[in-house]
Amino acid sequence: MYKLVFFVPDEFAERVKEAIFATGAGQIGNYADCCWQTSGSGQFRPLAGSDPFIGRCGETERVSELRIEMVCEDDLIRAAVAALRKAHPYEEPAYDVWRLESF
Repeated sequence: MYKLVFFVPDEFAERVKEAIFATGAGQIGNYADCCWQTSGSGQFRPLAGSDPFIGRCGETERVSELRIEMVCEDDLIRAAVAALRKAHPYEEPAYDVWRLESF
C-alpha cells in the first residue's frame, strides 16, 4: 500500500482527484474516492527553459493550493501517478509517494 500526496491549485483539484480516483486509488475497504485535503500556499520560481502554467520565468510566484493525500494499492500506484501527471495543469507537479506498512 502507498500514500500519494500532491499539491494542486484549488480550481484544478476536482479534475485531478477524479482522474486519480478513476485508476482505483483512494479506496479504503468498501469506500471509494477517499482523500484528505488541506489548504495552503505554494511557491516556485520558473527557471529558463520552463513553460510555466502560472507566473513568468525568473519571477517567484505564490499560489493558493490544496495538499491532497490518498492511499493507493501497490498494483495501481504507477497508473495513479501517470493520471496525476496527465491531469495536473503544471509542467512539473509536486507529489510524493510513500510506502506504507501494515500493523
